[in-house]
Amino acid sequence: MIILITVLGYFLALLILSRLTARRSDNDTFFRGNRKSPWYMVAFGMVGASISGVTFVSVPGMVTVSAMNYMQTCLGFILGYFAVAFILLPVYYKYNLTTIYSYLNQRLGQRSYKTGASFFLLSKMTGAAVRFYVVCIILQRFVLDAYQVPFPVTVVVMVVLIWLYTRRGGIKTLVWTDTFQTICMFTALILIIVNVISALGLDFGQAVSAIAADSRSRIFVFDDPMSRQYFWKQFLSAIFIVIVMTGLDQDMMQKNLTCKSLRDAQKDMCTYGVAFVPANLLFLSLGVLLCLLAEKNGVPLPQAGDELLPMFAATGQLGRLVTVLFTVGIVAASFSSADSALTALTTSFCVDIVQRPGDERLRRRVHVAMAVVFVLFILAFRVLNSTSVIDAIYVMCSYTYGPLLGLFAYSLLTKKGTNDRWVPYIAVASPLICFAIESFANAYTDYRFGYEMLMLNGLLTFSGLWLIRR
Repeated sequence: MIILITVLGYFLALLILSRLTARRSDNDTFFRGNRKSPWYMVAFGMVGASISGVTFVSVPGMVTVSAMNYMQTCLGFILGYFAVAFILLPVYYKYNLTTIYSYLNQRLGQRSYKTGASFFLLSKMTGAAVRFYVVCIILQRFVLDAYQVPFPVTVVVMVVLIWLYTRRGGIKTLVWTDTFQTICMFTALILIIVNVISALGLDFGQAVSAIAADSRSRIFVFDDPMSRQYFWKQFLSAIFIVIVMTGLDQDMMQKNLTCKSLRDAQKDMCTYGVAFVPANLLFLSLGVLLCLLAEKNGVPLPQAGDELLPMFAATGQLGRLVTVLFTVGIVAASFSSADSALTALTTSFCVDIVQRPGDERLRRRVHVAMAVVFVLFILAFRVLNSTSVIDAIYVMCSYTYGPLLGLFAYSLLTKKGTNDRWVPYIAVASPLICFAIESFANAYTDYRFGYEMLMLNGLLTFSGLWLIRR
């Protein structure tokens, strides 16, 4: 009941913010926020949107499998954010774009444009479903199963809540709700860490020393090039992950494009790009502290790293306050990523696929339809998922975002045209070839592909476009 009351109270706060920010809204408000968002508000809110419920649950548990190796990826993210700020944002502002895929139409042609938008719709729907799956499954497992509430009902109710507060104001509302959600998430994270340190009987300095001395605090891996955790694999792949999952993603760029000017958008991008590193360091440090607490209490660590934080926080082992904080944190993080995804999917479909950006009636219908499809994807992921949630997102990203990387790289790095009618076939063939290469490597070699699959996928798409260039 504590968790249910917390979720309902949190939703009411979001609904009030939505009512206050959605007055006199139209399609320009929904899609672009009237280009009046303060950059610092966008930057702060984007930290929460980038982290999502996946980070809140999965990253602390990563230390049980790969120590703090994920920090190698986070360091690469910084360069990726700077690349987006000074390479991609100037292009988007130069053409005054509502959706970033409109650039492909001007540069390569209609089919390239539709192909890019279609891959975004598939990629974002898949990734957002994975992220939101986390909060739904946690609430189901630790709360709603006791009331025999079916999982599909949980998913439907949660998605309806998001639809309610995004249906009018769209991206303008999200700039403000993301700020509120980020405040809630980091307040919850810091207070949970404080409670875990107290349960260990340590002060702050002793906790830092305990984390540093633990073998699970190892960050860098330079001695095994075959490993998926090898530094250069993680670091270089991370740069391209940010470029495609932020710079080529309508969801993440839509908020940045609501800033008043290019300079404001660049300040916003660089600020939250740097802030991403200490934020994830906090989550990994919490994971080490939870492992130490489990050892102190003689509690076996869960087989799945995703269950480490919920094992302590959602079951009341650290007290009711931590249960409430955990609920606020995971709901804030999950809502922050899911609401923007739903808005971006609606925007891209209306502007890119059917190309009717001024039709408000169509936009409302598409928003409902996207919510329905979102529910179906979440339910499908529950059946198919068998790996760490955050790892699954990046694996899917390597396949679905690779063609986008190739399309934009070709458009930006060359002045050539291409045979537009063949572009969809190349964009589909590239991921299939990548899958065949990875399957061969797994079967006949010791090499294991990691996130670098994204770069290979983009290179294959780029090469295909070059072969049919004009």
